Amino acid sequence: MDISNITLRNLAYIVAVAEERHFGRAAKRCSVSQPALSSQIQKLEASLDTTIFERGAREIRITPNGETIIEHARRVLDEVRLLATAAVRVSSPLSGEFRLGIIATLAAYLLPHLLARVRQIFPRLELVLIEGLTDHLLDKLRSGVLDAVLASPPLPAGNFQIEHLFVEPFLLAVPAGHRLGREPMLTPQMLRAQEMILLEDGHCLRDQALAICPSQDRSLRDRFRATSLETLRHMVATGIGYTLIPALAVPAPALPGGLVEYRKFSKDPPSRTISMVSRRGSAAAEDAHELSLFIRGNLPSAVGAAQL
Repeated sequence: MDISNITLRNLAYIVAVAEERHFGRAAKRCSVSQPALSSQIQKLEASLDTTIFERGAREIRITPNGETIIEHARRVLDEVRLLATAAVRVSSPLSGEFRLGIIATLAAYLLPHLLARVRQIFPRLELVLIEGLTDHLLDKLRSGVLDAVLASPPLPAGNFQIEHLFVEPFLLAVPAGHRLGREPMLTPQMLRAQEMILLEDGHCLRDQALAICPSQDRSLRDRFRATSLETLRHMVATGIGYTLIPALAVPAPALPGGLVEYRKFSKDPPSRTISMVSRRGSAAAEDAHELSLFIRGNLPSAVGAAQL
């Protein structure tokens, strides 16, 4: 086996193709022409005396040997990133590029509280932000596209390092004049799944909202589904139902006389925990830990620190 032609660039090419499942998109991502990328991958396959990709007319399949090779390539590239950043991290933590995924129900509401302070404390940090659904973000974390993810449990264990950051209570958003808005002591037991407007499948907030409803009521699923918290808010304003809104997403102050009213629960409010998830032993694991410490030390007033 001739390994003299194996380069880091070639390893980056096969990882890009594996993640994009398309030679054209992989070439664009690697800033190289598609013929050049294809040629280098063919040379790598020849050097390893194996086929990594089966090239069909409409799809690209990864061979069983290819899956093993790509996993090793990811490890090699991750170790190289660790080598390149080790010296910088000792003298200046959180320097260079850090790719952070954030669940869609959190990103727009947490980041305004943090970004100015992040730029002040970590001026050499290049924070790349990617918003999405939990499962999609975790897939990107596993594959090395992301360095860390801010998400809400339950989260898979395995090779993930999970640090709990804060607990965010939920408020009930009801149409103005709704009976629940007039309850003197609002409790989760008063909620009914058939009256709730929920996010579409894939959002962890949807499952969390249903779990709060009384167990005998959960089979009566929602009639309407929204794609974002802002859409949920507008749907509540039309009067068709109510929903749970994370505290950071509640307007401050919530203006009286509007179409939507926000009610706090009387005691033991339902809530969600937000955690930092990174890959154990990855080049970015220490930076993820440093960022976790920063967030815990700069929490918005609407949330409380989670127990470690």
